[in-house]
Amino acid sequence: MSGVGLLDVTRVSKSFLIPSVHRATLREHALDLFRPRSVERLKVLDEISFGVRRGETLGIMGRNGSGKSTLLKILSGIYQPDSGSVRVHAHLTAVLELGVGWNPELDAIDNILLIGTVMGRSIADLRRATDDILAFAGLERFARLKLKHYSSGMASRLAYTIAFMAVKEILILDEIFAVGDAGFIGRCETRYRELKAAGHTVVMVSHSPTIIAEFCDRAILIDDGRIAAEGNAATISDRYLSLLTGEPVVRELALAR
Repeated sequence: MSGVGLLDVTRVSKSFLIPSVHRATLREHALDLFRPRSVERLKVLDEISFGVRRGETLGIMGRNGSGKSTLLKILSGIYQPDSGSVRVHAHLTAVLELGVGWNPELDAIDNILLIGTVMGRSIADLRRATDDILAFAGLERFARLKLKHYSSGMASRLAYTIAFMAVKEILILDEIFAVGDAGFIGRCETRYRELKAAGHTVVMVSHSPTIIAEFCDRAILIDDGRIAAEGNAATISDRYLSLLTGEPVVRELALAR
């Protein structure tokens, strides 16, 4: 589906040039220092088209290496497509690669101000929201600890919390419900439902069929850089499981009494 809604993706393709390395002997390693590097073009996305309507949550599924992360970076403006177009008709907040933009020498509070302003929030708003952000992330005790001493899980919780608090019309999330303990995941689910009720639009990547089926209105399945299936989130979740296992998925149906 293309040409509709708040976010429109039309025939987007993206490739990367990667070195071709075929070295079997020490002599080949030595000779390679004196000859031009050969490269090959790896096509990551191949004419991807879809639309996202206002207030909709779209799930994106696919095996590792299928092109999901590249697609999210194109939606967020980090990468430019080789061909095709992306039209975003509202302000967008994205949390993709955790740690990008952080200053490891600053503590959590200073990083909240740093990253929050990048996401479009004012310093005054961020100062007022700092206590709530730290509480949501479960990091009150570590507010003045430099980020270089944080575990990856602590940094992830802080990044996602800032995004949840700073979201504008569109929120793009990568594996949000795979971060943190049960308490944090529960708070994320509650916050997601609040955003959904307020009419926000969400694009969500996840490997979890349960998450996609429960939280998404619709989903797409990407395989080898192309959309292999699009439609009902539960149906796409089953297609993804079938892709992984090679076996059909039989969904249990509740019998009417």
